[in-house]
Amino acid sequence: MAALRYTALLAGLLVAAASASSQQRDEPPVLSIRTDLVSLPVTVADRDGALVPGLRQKDFTVFDNGEPQTIEFFSSEDAAATIGLLIDSSGSMRGRRNDVIAAAEAFVAMCHPLDEFFTLNFNEAVWPGLPSHLPFTEDAGQLRTALATAPAQGLTALYDAVSQGLAHLRQGARDRKALVVVSDGGDNASRVTLGDVVERARLGDAAIYSVTFFDPDNRDGRRHVLKTLTRESGGQAFTVKNSEDLMGAFAQIAREIRSGYTIGFVPSDIAGSGFRSIRVVVDTGDHRQLTARTRAGYYAGPLR
Repeated sequence: MAALRYTALLAGLLVAAASASSQQRDEPPVLSIRTDLVSLPVTVADRDGALVPGLRQKDFTVFDNGEPQTIEFFSSEDAAATIGLLIDSSGSMRGRRNDVIAAAEAFVAMCHPLDEFFTLNFNEAVWPGLPSHLPFTEDAGQLRTALATAPAQGLTALYDAVSQGLAHLRQGARDRKALVVVSDGGDNASRVTLGDVVERARLGDAAIYSVTFFDPDNRDGRRHVLKTLTRESGGQAFTVKNSEDLMGAFAQIAREIRSGYTIGFVPSDIAGSGFRSIRVVVDTGDHRQLTARTRAGYYAGPLR
């Protein structure tokens, strides 16, 4: 299996020991180690959908192609993340931009103080909201300006935007990575296909979250597209009807990113190549019905 890049979560341990003021001043140190460790972002919820913090390594079992694996790394720290905000700026989003900007600003305020962000706007083209010399920012004012610079017009290149967003995430310095896509799920202008995007999502370790506006009159909207991407990556899809729902979806995404677990394992069987399915099971021994959500799998063998 091709070696996968894994960045040890020393930053989370150091941040936990630092004061809030020093968190905002200091960049977390990063130690990069190239290993065969497969890293999984994991979210755990109970049967009512509430997030479940405080679990221990022994509560988790990882299955790789159906075979249980030895967990080599486990963290439940509230660690900083690299987060991309992909905002649909096509004509179908006209009239919703102000609500999206307000919800995104509230989302940033709920995130970790050392999170780094970038934005991509998309209609039939994809372009960054931040200046070209600034790939990421931790500054709320810069992010607010980036979110507010795009009019809603034109067609929708959703797949192109997600593909570029996943590529940009790989440049981020934080260990956790997430992509938040706000769109109706329709695509009528992309060069890449849905299959291409799904494969690229499988090759990475970023969780993709989607927020889709429900509009029964929008014939181009295809919510199942975004549900496919979120399912493959271990994220979650939200459908909203109004600004209150939108705020709630962003708040839930912020909580998930900050309360998730990170599990790493070295596959015991590395014969062959291709896509290998992943399943994570949680059993705390107290008969609670808990569900672990993570990416659907990973590719063994040479990266494509």
